[in-house]
Amino acid sequence: MEQRNHTVVTEFVLLGLSHSRQVQLVFFVLFLLSYVVIVLGNLLIIVTIKVDSCLTSAMYFFLCNLSFIDLCYASVTSPRMLADLLSQRKTISFNGCMAQLFFLHFTGGAEMFLLTVMAYDRYVAICKPLHYMSIMSRPTCCRLVAACWVGAFVHSIVQTILTIHLPFCGPNKIDNYFCDVPPVIRLACTNIYVIELLMVSNSGLISLGCFLVLLVSYTVILVTVRLRLRDGKWKALSTCASHITVVTLFFGPCMFIYLRPFSNFSADKSIAVINTVLTPMVNPLIYTLRNKKVKDSMCRLWSRHRLSTEN
Repeated sequence: MEQRNHTVVTEFVLLGLSHSRQVQLVFFVLFLLSYVVIVLGNLLIIVTIKVDSCLTSAMYFFLCNLSFIDLCYASVTSPRMLADLLSQRKTISFNGCMAQLFFLHFTGGAEMFLLTVMAYDRYVAICKPLHYMSIMSRPTCCRLVAACWVGAFVHSIVQTILTIHLPFCGPNKIDNYFCDVPPVIRLACTNIYVIELLMVSNSGLISLGCFLVLLVSYTVILVTVRLRLRDGKWKALSTCASHITVVTLFFGPCMFIYLRPFSNFSADKSIAVINTVLTPMVNPLIYTLRNKKVKDSMCRLWSRHRLSTEN
């Protein structure tokens, strides 16, 4: 690889969120608690949906997959970040950096496409309720989820190939706490204008395109709810509100990071925290606190567990 693209950098230095030792310890406690919430919250949703036979509709199937993706997405960056916050030397190998970049975009792309699929599911459920079971059958749902992962793989492998073939011949300090495309390609020893355009057309336009599809979908849903529905109106609005919250938290940072030239902004690290820590943490909270069926199922699961332990 060194002969092919003139790369002499064997490792990168992650500058992290702060140089202050005291601030790093505070961040460690906060992000450790956040990661625990992410793991336990998303695992609880997965177990609840898998165990409860009442939660078999397409929405819960997609929610289960979303929790799994959130768990994977957060695990790409959070464990490494927590270790680095306690370490004096924050380095990552070249191959490790490329692997982290690949899995970050792989899981992030899968979530992006899945949120779009979930909007389509809500559109069918509210706008075509009589045909919902036939349209959103389990085989169809499985194919849609598989398509999300395939699309994410294609998106991620393109990002990784474009990055890994750049020449890195000197600077190796990444001004972030993980490897992502914008801070990494800024270190390349070549003009990256064309690469930037390709990256923006890949990540940026995909983010924007999915967001616009979601925006149109939920606009149609809200208009339909207002004009047609009488019974279940507030339930439909509540479900849409939770989905729109998740969509805003996820796509807002993505578009900020990838829909502009890859220059360094002071807000980049804060936006990255929202994208990699806050969004996976609030997803299970939003879906469980705003979904009575999931909350009731969790209560039943807890009651059965308590009875089994008492007996």
